[in-house]
Amino acid sequence: MRGWLRQDGRKGIRNIVVVAYLVECAHHVARAVAERHDGGDVHLIGFPGCYPNTYAQAMMERLCCHPNVGAVLLVSLGCESFARNRLLEVVRASGRPASLLVIQEEGGTRSTIARGREWVAQTLPTLAAMSTVPLKPADLVVGTICGGSDGTSGLTANPAIGRAFDRLIAAGAAGIFEETGELIGCEGHMAARAVTPELGAEIVATVDKAARYYTTLGHGSFAVGNADGGLTTQEEKSMGAYAKSGASPIAGLLKPGDLPPGGGLYLLDVVPDGEVRFGFPNIADNAEIVELMACGAQVILFSTGRGSVVGSAISPVIKVCANPDTWRRLPEDMDIDAGRILEGHADLDTVGAEIAALVEAVASGERTCSEALGHQEFILTYKSFTPAGPSCLPARAH
Repeated sequence: MRGWLRQDGRKGIRNIVVVAYLVECAHHVARAVAERHDGGDVHLIGFPGCYPNTYAQAMMERLCCHPNVGAVLLVSLGCESFARNRLLEVVRASGRPASLLVIQEEGGTRSTIARGREWVAQTLPTLAAMSTVPLKPADLVVGTICGGSDGTSGLTANPAIGRAFDRLIAAGAAGIFEETGELIGCEGHMAARAVTPELGAEIVATVDKAARYYTTLGHGSFAVGNADGGLTTQEEKSMGAYAKSGASPIAGLLKPGDLPPGGGLYLLDVVPDGEVRFGFPNIADNAEIVELMACGAQVILFSTGRGSVVGSAISPVIKVCANPDTWRRLPEDMDIDAGRILEGHADLDTVGAEIAALVEAVASGERTCSEALGHQEFILTYKSFTPAGPSCLPARAH
């Protein structure tokens, strides 16, 4: 494996140009800038809100300095409250080429699009000329999520991803699992796997917070589609989501934007802190993918039973299909057929090894199905978090 070495020591498995809009009013212009470029990957991300939010600012800073990102073009309307100059300074300080276009100062839509396309066209050859360095499993951060879950997810794809996590973590990688609202009932099991009792207590408190949050909203993380797919209870869904974590000790608890201090298994808390103010914790699977990427994940393992087709900007998404019928219906969107386990054609260890091998292949440049199809979904909304306490990341003390 080979990757691109960044100034902070992390290594990217892609070398993309990010075009980032800083308010919804700049979305159309940024999208037009990002479209139709030859000679490299150009991805669109952004924050739609006009009003400032500490979480969104931190997320955009982490995402624009993600190891898979080689250069950044910021697109601002001009009157939004986003701290655009601060973001520009952060990106430039990371050693990446970066520029800012303010539509109100550039003459409007057409002139800003033209300037943006010119900057991207000039920047792509610079990225193409960058040399790569050797990449080891210990350089990788791998995230996992499930979406479109059904009755097969917890039997095949999720535990197979858990086996892949165990392999990758044993080789030195960091693995991040999340969906604390979908782990209700499993907090005791996770606490027992924590590397310190204090971390175990933090994990229990985090899941309790998620349960209170969902109770306040009057719903659980259990969709109609889950029931239609054969899941019967929140507990059943939680056990399936938990299976993605494998069997490794849990080394830490992260908040969105926290970077793992080393290899090992980490739980990501995705439910906002404080009183319920922002509605649904994550309105789509891609919101959780964005938070995994903000924690440095260069590749995402996505388990699906019913057949989610989304990918992501910035980090490749590997689809692990749980249901053999879905694999046959949607073959061009799926990377790994875990449904073979259900039909007796493979076991969890075999599929887990295939997933781990595909992670290394994707890290070496192989394109996932979602990449080949052009999927670059991205969503970022308002949230609020308090910093993780010292007991959440005991590895930092070593």
